[in-house]
Amino acid sequence: MTAPQVIKMYAAREEIYPREAKGRYASLRWLCVWLTQLAFYVSPWLSWNGRQALLFDLVSRKFYIFGIVLWPQDFIYLAALLIICAYLLFLVTAIAGRVWCGFACPQTVYTEIFLWIERKIEGPRSARMLLDKQGPSFSKAAKKTAKHAAWLAVALWTGFTFVGYFTPIHTLANAVKTLNFGPWEWFWVLFYSLATYGNAGWLREQVCKYMCPYARFQSAMFDHDTLIITYDVKRGEPRGALNKKADAPKLGDCIDCTLCVQVCPTGIDIRNGLQYECIGCAACVDACNTVMDKIERPRGLIRYSTDHALANNFDSKQIRKRALRPRVLIYTAILALITAAVGTSLFLRTPLKLDVIRDRGAMGREVEDGMIENVYRLQIMNTSELPHRYKVKVSGLPSLTLVTPDEVSVAATETYALPVRLRLAHGEGVKGSNKINIELTALDDARLHVNEKAVFFVPR
Repeated sequence: MTAPQVIKMYAAREEIYPREAKGRYASLRWLCVWLTQLAFYVSPWLSWNGRQALLFDLVSRKFYIFGIVLWPQDFIYLAALLIICAYLLFLVTAIAGRVWCGFACPQTVYTEIFLWIERKIEGPRSARMLLDKQGPSFSKAAKKTAKHAAWLAVALWTGFTFVGYFTPIHTLANAVKTLNFGPWEWFWVLFYSLATYGNAGWLREQVCKYMCPYARFQSAMFDHDTLIITYDVKRGEPRGALNKKADAPKLGDCIDCTLCVQVCPTGIDIRNGLQYECIGCAACVDACNTVMDKIERPRGLIRYSTDHALANNFDSKQIRKRALRPRVLIYTAILALITAAVGTSLFLRTPLKLDVIRDRGAMGREVEDGMIENVYRLQIMNTSELPHRYKVKVSGLPSLTLVTPDEVSVAATETYALPVRLRLAHGEGVKGSNKINIELTALDDARLHVNEKAVFFVPR
């Protein structure tokens, strides 16, 4: 009887110790780190008109984006922003592959920051590997403690900043002094800090390989003219150690130094072809170019290129020309149309909203002199950052009059509920529903004008 066979559905993780890469793409990656993190950490501290420039105030249900104030009724703009970002990602992916993953994705950015901290405390790749193989010691414990303390400090500051986009960051900073956070703030600061610490410090490439869905469906946006990290097999093979003897067998340019594998943050060998684990960071390109310089061979054994370019020996000009293909043009056209439509809508948007709510308790009642009265509540939303005084007018029926005050002041970015009573002379209008208009105009700016349809009910 044969023993049962155990099939493992998940391979045990092998620790990856990425070597530090230096070169043009490494510098570009760090430029992206600086730009994205300066934007993330600094933006919530910026002020605009005496308030936080970027604030998604869920409690007050207002989103402040510099000079724009969005309300729940403006959710369409946030949905449009997500659509624009999605199409922009599709466009960039169709042209340059996973360049977003390799240079600007938060997972990549924070992993790069955490790796930098790790190298500063534990040393280069060889020193880190040796440290992990050592037995327990005071020196090892001190280095590990310092590293994780630094990771936690970055993670906590990241969690604090993230919550600062939803709770005014100056209020949040004052609460830090006494740790007097509310339950919502406590949960999200700790949750986002733990996510940053866990993903960038521990999971790292596991997030890209197993948790991120983008790696799985990216191939749907690739074609043979998409820029990807490629290994020139025709030039590099057969690979082997460098031998300058006259009678040495002729080999390819790849000297099998494995530096391209050592610098890879996901631990793959790009010489085996494009793999879904490749995030397009180009660390292997920098490493290989450095080696080619040392052995006096042309750069570009590993490079950004396309399948068609490798097969047909296209130069850079031909690659750029083939980038303008139908897929790219369609993505660009859709993106331009959506962006133009959203931009035009925001530019023409009137920072004033009016909702007319009827008093359901009394559809229509007879008052003195036989007049018919209807009661409404005007929900006035001043979405601008200046206070305004508005005038109310009614129309639609000949003798329709407003018997409550026709002017009201509403503070900046505030909502005001104004009860109004409308009356109609006896015998006018038809029995049942009569269409009317209620207009609202700012006295200090005639451009702030809205007109809402309503119904005046005459009892049968």
